[in-house]
Amino acid sequence: MEVTRWLSADERAAWLRLVAVVELLPGVLDGQLRRTSGLTHFEYLVMAMLSEAPERVMRMTALAQCTNATLPRLSHVVRRLEERGLVERRPCPDDGRATDAHLTAEGWETVVAAAPGHAETVRRRVLDPLTPTQVRQLHEIGDALLGELDPEGRLAVLYDPDPRA
Repeated sequence: MEVTRWLSADERAAWLRLVAVVELLPGVLDGQLRRTSGLTHFEYLVMAMLSEAPERVMRMTALAQCTNATLPRLSHVVRRLEERGLVERRPCPDDGRATDAHLTAEGWETVVAAAPGHAETVRRRVLDPLTPTQVRQLHEIGDALLGELDPEGRLAVLYDPDPRA
């Protein structure tokens, strides 16, 4: 019989603070992007990933992986972005069974216009309250947690887009 390893008071306090951040931060980011750009945070993430891809094109399966989305969820979001003229879906030229998502010129302009406000919100709400030492610690904590939560590096394109750097 396995013994439950209960959290100590310090561990519980740290855990509950992380839960509160995980719950509050998405609403803060989503609210700012909706107000200033008419985008959800997830729509912005999808468009940002496309904006950084070669020729602003990604296979839908790769886009789903790097945004941690199921294909049905991603397809629904891309359909909404298509309706706004921000993204197009096209057959993959290398594999007729696959579909590529392409960021349109209007989509590029939209994500470029949204980026400064998003960066300012991240800075003001997450980074500015921390000291430089705490920012480094946050990086290290993120690496430690991601080593456990994402051992295969499925989302590495988000947090380590150029592992050689």
